[in-house]
Amino acid sequence: MLALSIAVTLGACVAGPPPEIATPAPELPQDFTYKGDAATSARIAALLPVADPAYQSLSSAALANGPSLAEALARVEAARAGARRSGAQRLPNVGVDGAVTGTRINPNQFGDAAGAAGFIETEQVSYGANLIASWDADLFGRLKAQERAAIARIDSASASASAVRIALLAEIAGSVTDWRVIEARGAAIQSDVDAASQLASLAKKRADSGIAPGFDRVRAEAAASASRSRLAALQSERVRIVGRLITLTGQSAAEVTAALGAAAPQLSAAPAPATLPSDLLTNRPDVLAAASELAATDAELAAAARSRFPSLTLSGVLGLLAFNPGDFFNEDSIVGTLAAGVAGPLIDFGRIEAEIDGAAANKKTAFAAYRGAVFQALGDTEAAYGLIGASDAEAALAEKEQSELQRAARLADTRYRAGLSNFLEVLEARRAADASGERTAAALGRAQRARILLWQALGGDNPAN
Repeated sequence: MLALSIAVTLGACVAGPPPEIATPAPELPQDFTYKGDAATSARIAALLPVADPAYQSLSSAALANGPSLAEALARVEAARAGARRSGAQRLPNVGVDGAVTGTRINPNQFGDAAGAAGFIETEQVSYGANLIASWDADLFGRLKAQERAAIARIDSASASASAVRIALLAEIAGSVTDWRVIEARGAAIQSDVDAASQLASLAKKRADSGIAPGFDRVRAEAAASASRSRLAALQSERVRIVGRLITLTGQSAAEVTAALGAAAPQLSAAPAPATLPSDLLTNRPDVLAAASELAATDAELAAAARSRFPSLTLSGVLGLLAFNPGDFFNEDSIVGTLAAGVAGPLIDFGRIEAEIDGAAANKKTAFAAYRGAVFQALGDTEAAYGLIGASDAEAALAEKEQSELQRAARLADTRYRAGLSNFLEVLEARRAADASGERTAAALGRAQRARILLWQALGGDNPAN
């Protein structure tokens, strides 16, 4: 006990106490500034296109076979293995060994008389088997702190895997939404092509009858060709979406195209659910991962500080030792050792102090990263709420504009057929109406995209939601 107390006293002098690193919880506002007046009963899951069969199929495939998610889950398994190893370090270590050893000595090393008398055998063969056990008592909790750090890293890896999963689903939802927007734009452009073709046919009949100049027919056909060119340009956007979904889901182009070809309901804007900024601290996986990493660095700082104190190791060996195989199991062959050892630092020229300072710096870094994750979540959510309000207003105005321009195009067409307006007025009215249909589809797509951003900003389908 005297030796142990002296070792503890001297070990405490190797370095000073660990520095105190303040980690206060970030202060968040009481409410989101850009949150609208939508019904509070809205569900977060409804922000995604869950009714679209393409999203259902592709998201299921990505969760089952997606390369990025599989990589994240493998990191969780590695973290769990590290925690099991840290826990096992606190338990006794038991092993066995066996050996056959041959030894030859020079008897003259014991003096000329011993060699001449022949009292010493110059060659010996020994047979041994041992059961060895050792245990670090961890008096000051260094190993326990290391285990806490490893367990916290499991939580960090799990939260990071959840973040990958949420990002994956959000990307798939966005890609499916883009595909549906292209379909809506294609339908609007095809309507433009049909209307322009009808105008060209009417202009041709009037030109053949001598009622109107042939130039009207040429301009109508040029408008139809321009619409067909816009329709053909959509194919390049479709190809990019298919390529992105192949990467995300791990499926072939044929499988992705087949999933996207399924009929889907029209784009609709679900109401944005009401949440509080404080919910981000429990729902956002990146915030949870940063908090777990902060807990891990705190435990590592404690482990580094406790390395200043000595360790108590208990060990024992129980075995058999014989110089003849026939005597191996005799009672006299039983040997054993029982030991207790105390080891601690005395003069290390600042090594432990440097480790403590390094662990403290890591904790400061982790806290800064945690604060950054919290305010990143706050900024993402504020922006998503604001985008929903702006895109909804844009979509409503675009739909109103489309309705008015379509009505104006119909009136201009009627007046032209009745001979009350010229062809240029009809063509301009039709061109404006045609462009409004594509703008409306794009605006509805942006409104749906804003909801996907809000779903991701709020933590996705975290069970806490």
